[in-house]
Amino acid sequence: MTTSTPPLREAARAILLDADDRVLLLGYDENGGFWATPGGSLEEGEDYSAAMLREVGEELGVDEKAVEIGPQLAERSKDHLVGGQEVRQVEKYFLLRVSADDVDPSRATQTDNIREHRWWTITELRATDETVYPVGLADLVVAVTEGRVPTRPIVLS
Repeated sequence: MTTSTPPLREAARAILLDADDRVLLLGYDENGGFWATPGGSLEEGEDYSAAMLREVGEELGVDEKAVEIGPQLAERSKDHLVGGQEVRQVEKYFLLRVSADDVDPSRATQTDNIREHRWWTITELRATDETVYPVGLADLVVAVTEGRVPTRPIVLS
């Protein structure tokens, strides 16, 4: 029996923090409902920074000039279905700082089945029974807010 590796799908994701160190997550109804960081796949010729800025503009109406891009914090690989086709998605997570006032979903151009957006405190992230991706996000945000930014991207499950 032979198994083949699914095609690679590279994605840039933003761990978007405001001045109060709240993290912005997007709510989705599919797969039983979950919350996830903004972001999406790279388009042809795009690097991770460009994809991330494009995605926060498309999903949240954020002007790229209002965003402060920080380091890559983490990476995650996962096989899953996209448009009915199995892919191996490799996601790179970057720290982005933005004012909560600069987020305006009414300016979003591609809502991608987003039900809602919400700013979460660390306490709320730790206390929720809802599904939040990536697993380990709360610990990562705590480390960043305490000034313990990883020197190399950590691997998330």
